[in-house]
Amino acid sequence: MSIIITAFERSPDGGKGLARDTRVRWALEEAGQPYEVRPVSFSAMKEPAHLAVHPFGQIPTYEEGDLVLFESGAIIFHIASRHPGLLPEDANARARAITWMFAALNSVEPPILEIVTVKFAEGDKPWSKERLPLVLDRIRHRLSQLSARLGDAEWLDGAFSAGDLMMVSVLLRTRPSGILNEFPKLAAYVARGEARPAYQRAFAAQLAFNTAQPSAA
Repeated sequence: MSIIITAFERSPDGGKGLARDTRVRWALEEAGQPYEVRPVSFSAMKEPAHLAVHPFGQIPTYEEGDLVLFESGAIIFHIASRHPGLLPEDANARARAITWMFAALNSVEPPILEIVTVKFAEGDKPWSKERLPLVLDRIRHRLSQLSARLGDAEWLDGAFSAGDLMMVSVLLRTRPSGILNEFPKLAAYVARGEARPAYQRAFAAQLAFNTAQPSAA
């Protein structure tokens, strides 16, 4: 059965790897699983056909035979659970890797996403300029905690796992703000993730997807 994921027809970041399909591509590359991509326009994301796959009208989605999934965390957990290479075999180490997946999505990513909200969704509000420093301080607090826990280790808990894949993917979203550079250990950690051949393949694929010239009618 072939795997099909959805991605923005044209990502808002222009192919810089910040859209969530990149993390799913990365997981599939780490697992050595081929996949196809179905592009979805912003208008099509709100149509019944896509809402039947993703009830909140977002990307990515994952289809494999009769299985249909949405939410990048759930998709990556499924990939990591079904294929070797992303979760340790030891039960306790496996549980810790899954914990880091949840930590990336629930503790680290939410304040990072507020940057986009305050700059764009709320950018025209009179209080947005006052709110941005508060958002950045919350991000710095989380990143300082994460940096302290990582220390001088290469990865969060022993060998590279889906927990690191998710955390690096989340931390990449801080790059446009420049705040990642304030935490050298985390910046180096992200660089190690980006240097992985599987990430390189995933990034190149999504970049090519976003920079391809539309076919002539």
